[in-house]
Amino acid sequence: MRRLAICYKGLVEYKFVELQVVTDESLTESVNKNVADGWQLENIHFVRNEGSRRPQMAFIAFVKESPAQE
Repeated sequence: MRRLAICYKGLVEYKFVELQVVTDESLTESVNKNVADGWQLENIHFVRNEGSRRPQMAFIAFVKESPAQE
């Protein structure tokens, strides 16, 4: 996974998406939509119930470089 480095005089924006229905289709749709909008995938965190292998929800983190502010 590629990480976005903070550039000199640049800022990094973060975006978090919560998925309450975790399927391969919902993950694919969310990642593809946000990447097409210029965001880079940073991380996916799955939340599971105890005793269950299937995730109850997922949080997806995206980043992108913000324009430098003078």
